[in-house]
Amino acid sequence: MKKKFAVRSLQFIVVAILFLLIACDSNRIFEKNIDIPDYSWDVKNKLTFDVNIDDTTSLHNLYVNVRHASQYPYANLYLFIVIKFPNGKLAKDTLECVFSDQNGKWKGEGMGDIWDNQILWKPNVKFPLKGKYTFEYEQAMRTEQIPFIMDVGLRVEKAKKKSK
Repeated sequence: MKKKFAVRSLQFIVVAILFLLIACDSNRIFEKNIDIPDYSWDVKNKLTFDVNIDDTTSLHNLYVNVRHASQYPYANLYLFIVIKFPNGKLAKDTLECVFSDQNGKWKGEGMGDIWDNQILWKPNVKFPLKGKYTFEYEQAMRTEQIPFIMDVGLRVEKAKKKSK
C-alpha cells in the first residue's frame, strides 16, 4: 500500500512540474535546437526548421539559439538565414550572433564551460500567410568548420503586448 502511494505521489509531482514548465512558457509557438555533430559545424551542414503558422494577426519574436563551449575561438558567429514562405517565396538575411563583450567576457547563460545564447533576431514580426515556413541556417564564418558549437536552434514566440 505504501509503495503504491509513493508511486502515485511521484506521478503527481512529475505531472505538476510539467504543467508548471508549460505554463511558464505560454508565449512559445515553436522551439527546436539541433545538435551539431562532433561539436564542429561544417559549412555544408545546413540546419532546417519547419514552423506551422496559423496566426497572421499577432506579432511574433524570432530568436536564434546557440550553445557553445568556452573554447569557442571567436567572439561572434555569422549566419546566413533563408526563409521559405508557404507560397514558395524566399527571403534571405545575415545575422551576427555576438557571444562576448569587448573584454572577452562571454554573454548568455553559462554553467561551467557551456554557454547558452538566445539572440533576438527579428522582433515584432507579423507572418503574412498561414502555413509552413521553412527556416534554413548556414554558418557564414570564413572557415569550413566552426569548432565548439554544440547546438543551434530557432524559437518563435508571441510578442508580449506593450502596455500603454
